[in-house]
Amino acid sequence: MPCRAPLAPRSRQPAGPSRSSRRYTEDPDRDCRSSPPVLKAFGNAFKIPDLRKKILFTLAIIAVFRIGSRVPVPDLNFSALAQLQNSVKTQGALQFIDLFSGGALTRFAVFSLGIMPYITSTIIMQLLTVVIPKLEQWQKQGEIGIKKITQATRYMTVVLALLQSTGLVFLFHSQFDAIRVFNPPRVALIVLTLTAGTALIMWLGELITQRGIGNGMSILIFTSVISRLPAEGSAILAQAGAAKFWFLLLLGIGITVAVVWMEQGQRRIPVQYAKRVVGRRMMGGQSTYIPLKVNQAGVIPIIFASSVLYFPTLLQNVVHWTWFQTIVNNYLLKQSSVVYMFIYGGL
Repeated sequence: MPCRAPLAPRSRQPAGPSRSSRRYTEDPDRDCRSSPPVLKAFGNAFKIPDLRKKILFTLAIIAVFRIGSRVPVPDLNFSALAQLQNSVKTQGALQFIDLFSGGALTRFAVFSLGIMPYITSTIIMQLLTVVIPKLEQWQKQGEIGIKKITQATRYMTVVLALLQSTGLVFLFHSQFDAIRVFNPPRVALIVLTLTAGTALIMWLGELITQRGIGNGMSILIFTSVISRLPAEGSAILAQAGAAKFWFLLLLGIGITVAVVWMEQGQRRIPVQYAKRVVGRRMMGGQSTYIPLKVNQAGVIPIIFASSVLYFPTLLQNVVHWTWFQTIVNNYLLKQSSVVYMFIYGGL
């Protein structure tokens, strides 16, 4: 809606306009140029009490999430974490998980697993809905069935977090020697800590969805990704120089614009309603369209493929089979491998 200048008040003096009337009539577009629409809308959001509470609540949950990403688990060898941070850059799956955890994986923090177990369990439940008749029946029950599926997704998230945290503990001990005291009680303590951290992330995301703004899981993923930008940008600026830094920055902005443009793209399927006679009137005959998005799945397949490729990496530290470790190290950990690209593209 275009911005309109307020109407000039009526002047009681016929001789000429007063100062107040000249103030309104001299520059009618002054209020429109005073502040950009985006900043004005952002400022108006804090003037609404309910919306202000939701924004502040969302920011508070994000702060708790970032604090949990920096709190380490017990009994860590902090000198070995430097080796972990250097080696994770050469491993595709671990680097991807570290990106979505906001750097918590390389710190071996409470939120090291991030939101990945929940996303994986959500995708698995969606696939099982087509296979298992009971889940399909729940899906058709409406809100009650959705609550049952959500509860089952939570239980599966805890199970996946338990398995992934166990593999992660063995990985950090065997590859990086990041755990000082490696015995069953300490391993159980760290595994339970990581699993509880994943459950807490799941709860925080649901709180944002219920009492905050937007989808909680998406906001937490976005927070984790952008939290790495300052460190990565400063590293590129220090190592490659300003020219390459600005080139990559502009390239990233261009890719973001292209992704948003593709995400908003849709194919409109025309639909023509047949005419029908009701009494003495001719009804119908209208034409409309069905909007089909170009990218129906979004980013979910990418996250699911990375989670699937990440699981054998953790499993090889628990199952010490020579042939299995050879396959994982030669094919599943190298992004340049043909097998890796084929599996990643297929998933």
